[in-house]
Amino acid sequence: MPPQQEYVPSSWSLDPAADSSTPQVSLRTNDGEHQFTFTFDAIRANVFRTTFTSSTHPLPPHPSIPRAALQPQLGHGAAVTDVAGTRKSIRLGGISASVDWSEGAPLVTVDLEGSDSALHEDVPHRSYVVNGHGVAHYSRYRRNTLHVGLGEKAAPMDLSGRRFQLSATDSFGYDVYRTDPLYKNIPLLINATPSGCIALFSTAHTRGEYSVGAEMDGMWGHYKVYRQDYGGLEEIIIVGKTLKDIVGTYAQLAGFPLLVPRWAFGYLSGGMKYSMLDYPPASEALLDLARKMKEYDIPCSAYQMSSGYTVAEAPPKTRNVFTWNRHRFPDPEGFIKEYHKLGMRLIANVKPYVLANHPEYGKLKEAGALFKDPRTNDTAITRLWSAGGGESGEGGHIDFTSAAGFKWWYEGVRQLRREGIDCIWNDNNEYTITDDEWRCALDEPSVRDASEATKARPQVGLWGRNLHTELHGKASHDALLDEDPDSRPFVLTRSATTGTLRYACSSWSGDNVTSWPGMKGANAIALNAGFSLMHCYGHDVGGFEGPQPSPELLVRWVQLGAMSPRFAINCFKTGSDNNVGDVIEPWMHPEVTPLVRQAIKRRYEMIPYLYSLMLVSHQEAVPPQRWTGWGYETDPEIWKNKQIIDGETQYWLGDALLVGGVYEPGVSQASVYLPKATDDDEGFINVNSPYEHFEAGQWATVDAQWHGAGIPILAKVGAAIPVGRDAQVLSPGEKENVADLPLDDYRAVEIFPPPRSKVTDSRWYENSWYEDDGVSTAQKNKISKYTIGYRVRGDEVEVAFSRDESSGFVAPWRNVTVILPVGDVRNVISEGHDIEDNGTDKSGRKSVTIKA
Repeated sequence: MPPQQEYVPSSWSLDPAADSSTPQVSLRTNDGEHQFTFTFDAIRANVFRTTFTSSTHPLPPHPSIPRAALQPQLGHGAAVTDVAGTRKSIRLGGISASVDWSEGAPLVTVDLEGSDSALHEDVPHRSYVVNGHGVAHYSRYRRNTLHVGLGEKAAPMDLSGRRFQLSATDSFGYDVYRTDPLYKNIPLLINATPSGCIALFSTAHTRGEYSVGAEMDGMWGHYKVYRQDYGGLEEIIIVGKTLKDIVGTYAQLAGFPLLVPRWAFGYLSGGMKYSMLDYPPASEALLDLARKMKEYDIPCSAYQMSSGYTVAEAPPKTRNVFTWNRHRFPDPEGFIKEYHKLGMRLIANVKPYVLANHPEYGKLKEAGALFKDPRTNDTAITRLWSAGGGESGEGGHIDFTSAAGFKWWYEGVRQLRREGIDCIWNDNNEYTITDDEWRCALDEPSVRDASEATKARPQVGLWGRNLHTELHGKASHDALLDEDPDSRPFVLTRSATTGTLRYACSSWSGDNVTSWPGMKGANAIALNAGFSLMHCYGHDVGGFEGPQPSPELLVRWVQLGAMSPRFAINCFKTGSDNNVGDVIEPWMHPEVTPLVRQAIKRRYEMIPYLYSLMLVSHQEAVPPQRWTGWGYETDPEIWKNKQIIDGETQYWLGDALLVGGVYEPGVSQASVYLPKATDDDEGFINVNSPYEHFEAGQWATVDAQWHGAGIPILAKVGAAIPVGRDAQVLSPGEKENVADLPLDDYRAVEIFPPPRSKVTDSRWYENSWYEDDGVSTAQKNKISKYTIGYRVRGDEVEVAFSRDESSGFVAPWRNVTVILPVGDVRNVISEGHDIEDNGTDKSGRKSVTIKA
């Protein structure tokens, strides 16, 4: 924590040049040498922008949201303003905001019609504060309410009463409940209540701190405070009735989640061991791994190739990005082609730094592609991960504000794509720089919104370490897109800022630890990631670091991980060999391999559902993985039950499925809360055996034998989920089929009608899902809509199906199979269509096929 040097500018007055009739407040103060400006603007129907700046504390350079996105978009007459002395009010529909500058520091208050108290209130006399090189913003802390967001923070989900660093670091083997910071830095804090929600977001990349009610004072009361190490404040305030309102509006400003290739929703294998092998050479070991997947009948879509492929052949054997170890990979392009023939893509690990022995270190140093140290006026030198666990060497980070560094990276990624690599894995990109005084080049055209004054201050402290994480993502993204303009770029990123997510479509929770608590706490981390627009997000199933999982833990984690947006098994189990480590393989415990295979195949069946959720995320910013209370704000239990607000034991996967879990060994039952939105909610159906119906608004005890039914998965009555083959298929947009994959020509829909005893009328249920070709870029993509409707009439279930392919995308499947829950043997009918009865499958599910 930097030294505390707080000063509160006072004697504020209206800027005489400001138009009092506009929905804006512009104030100035002149306290001797401190000449600050404060502005408060209404920029959208539910969005306000606050700035607190001076010549010494400028607006954040290269903000994480482009300022063009923050230009006012209010229609004429949309806002009603009123000025009374030293107070100005702005009303937008049911939202009212005011700024009062009568008693020193400006005080902002925001109300939402129907809320039982103000959603936001600044702390009097201490609201907007100069603190040394940076600033701080103090506002009232609303006790006994829910606080979420901040990108990626340790469990539990509720951030209330806690303090967090706004930074990022390589937290290898972190404690899922204690470690802070982790890998992401997204300063979006959402406060949610039953009667309304509000979010505060800073556009700065600089380091800082958020104290969310972790401190209080007898004079100042209970407060939360955002502290920023450098520069002035630019803060966005978003108001909404629900969390969906907040996240959707945030996406309109920050950018909607990117499309991910459809194949990436399959099982992604990984493990540092394989690419670190000299004997047999890594390429042969990896080909053998792909063949074993087929031998064990476990579908696998890609391998995450760790950086061992870049390790130098001769001492010092360090990792040199954009190079190939020619002993391990004698023919990279030939190896990649063979891997593709086995049905697996390759995800290549790349790290944004070069050690001093990198073949191109001298070239990059000479070109000014690395940071400068003002003490030596030469290239800044730091210690970087070089070889095995914890091993390091001297070198430098790529300065992505330098044209030379950005271009070098861009060309390196293009070459990897040219060689056949399918996805770029931006790793170790937290930018754990140890000196705020290091200087950036600032000559890369991608650096935007910078004034001449901020360019004259090139220190990394003001511009922010994580600016380079954003530009790192842009360089990889642009290179992939330029090399292959017809395919959506796939950048996987370990670290992220708000801006990074405009270029990287997927992420995960980093180097977690194998343990039962680690599996449980990861759910809470994922939910906060979802609030922060990280939607194709998951965890290293089984744990990255630590001991090998027991058979029971492996099965439980695979069952749970298969029900998340991103499903990957990747690890580095350190042992006697600090360089190679061990791996988790699906068949590592032969006695449970059938259960692991079953869970992974179920994952593949569900890809149509998961992929549709991501298409909705891309268009509407609704997270695929959601808090139990998302959409159920009227249920009082979700606000008062600690287990629910901690977000560790259950979550929604889309609108249809409520996923529980088992988080202790030897447990055969699990308790799940079934939320209730209205009195019309008709409850839930157990997706697994046996057939069970549960009323909404209660805690249900569900059978969860780890060698039987598996983890609890409950479907909302009236829901439907599209499913496909239980194997890897060819996406419709893929032009080549070198692996001879089956076509995606089978589609079924699992429906969940109410039981006979609960049918009181012929209520019609309708569910839609979305499909596209799985590969096209957002600009060229065509998305079609498919709708299944059904109702119960006596002992029959009547079904209707329709397709809207007016977008131009035509699905490769024509018939639709309708599947009833386990044990439900009612007849299925469909007027105007031929029906083929398929009988009952080995799971006890009856199905029929509706002919096109």
